[in-house]
Amino acid sequence: MKDIATLARQFLHTKPEDLTERERRVLERFVERRRISRNVSKMLDTEMSFGDRLADKVAAFGGSWTFIIIFFVVLVLWIGGNTLLAAGKIGAIDPYPFIFLNLILSMVAAIQAPVIMMSQNRQATKDRAAAGYDYEVNLKAELEILQLHEKLDEMRQNQLTALLEQQAAQLAILEKLVQTKTDGAPEVG
Repeated sequence: MKDIATLARQFLHTKPEDLTERERRVLERFVERRRISRNVSKMLDTEMSFGDRLADKVAAFGGSWTFIIIFFVVLVLWIGGNTLLAAGKIGAIDPYPFIFLNLILSMVAAIQAPVIMMSQNRQATKDRAAAGYDYEVNLKAELEILQLHEKLDEMRQNQLTALLEQQAAQLAILEKLVQTKTDGAPEVG
């Protein structure tokens, strides 16, 4: 098997010292015949803190139909209940224009927005890591394919060389047969 410096020059057309850390890692695993693929999502999930997991769950719930439906039902009940209480002269908790409801909605939005942003930032980090690992896997696959092409070309060259040697031997035998035939044949004339 070739060393990293040879592979870098041959396949990546670069000097070994110009390799990135990621390319060097791929070439090392290529030389050692070790696999390079891994589950990035699972790997990054194990490094998440409690706050990270909570933010992801809040973001997942806040972006679901369940949340939208529950939120819509609560709004309808709040507005409808306060309107009925105000119409019945009982005294509504939050009469029209529903200032307390607006305060609650603003607080929910103020808390939910940064939590969703944290979750999106973490997802972007996961996506970048996944893209990096995809690059490594693709590079290793490309190296494997290039190596297979070399082996196939070498096999084809060996076969052609053997065929040419065989053909040369057959031509020599044929020339001997022709020579024997012309030497031993009676002259016609």
